[in-house]
Amino acid sequence: MKQSARARRLARHKRRWGGASTINLVSLMDIFTILVFFLMVNSGDVQVLQSNKQIKLPESVAETPPTETLLISVTASDIMVQGRAVTSLAAFTAGDTLIDEPLLAELRHQAGRRPPLAEAERPLGRPVTIMGDAALPYAVLKRLMATCGASEYRNIQLAVMKAATPMSGAATGPMAGADAPAAGGAHGG
Repeated sequence: MKQSARARRLARHKRRWGGASTINLVSLMDIFTILVFFLMVNSGDVQVLQSNKQIKLPESVAETPPTETLLISVTASDIMVQGRAVTSLAAFTAGDTLIDEPLLAELRHQAGRRPPLAEAERPLGRPVTIMGDAALPYAVLKRLMATCGASEYRNIQLAVMKAATPMSGAATGPMAGADAPAAGGAHGG
C-alpha cells in the first residue's frame, strides 16, 4: 500500500526523534551545588528580629549584631513580652511608680523558666531586647528599662534599624543594636 507524503514525513520524523529524550544532569547538578554553597555562606551572619508593622524602629549606625534574647515589644496599644500582651500602653503610662508590676511579674516568670545565672553572669544580668517605635516617649522607655533592671533582665539592648552608610549601601532589616545600661541612655556606634 502506498503512503501519502504526510505519512512518510511523520514516519521519518518518528524515526529521527522518536527515541527517549535525555537531559544532561551534570551541568544542572553543578548549578545547584554552587547555589547551595552560596546560600550557606551568605545566610550565616544575618539575624533578623520579628518585625511588627506597627513599630517603626529608630535608625542607628551600631555594628553590634543582634543576639537571641527575650523580646519586649511596645506597640501603639500594648506592651508585649515574647509576642504576648502583658499590659496596655495606657495603663503602663498612667502608673505613678517607676516600676510596672504586671511587667515585672511577667519578667520574673520568664526568668524562672530559664536556667539560673552563673556567678559570672549575675552582675550583668539576663539579656533583653526592647523593640519600640522611634517616636516612643523617653518616659515610657525609662520606665521599661527600670522595670527590666528591677528583675534579672539588666543586660538591655534596643532594637534599631541599621542606617545606611556610604560604605555599606542601603539599610538592612531590623537588628538589635546599641547595648544600653540599665540606668538608661544608649551607647554604641
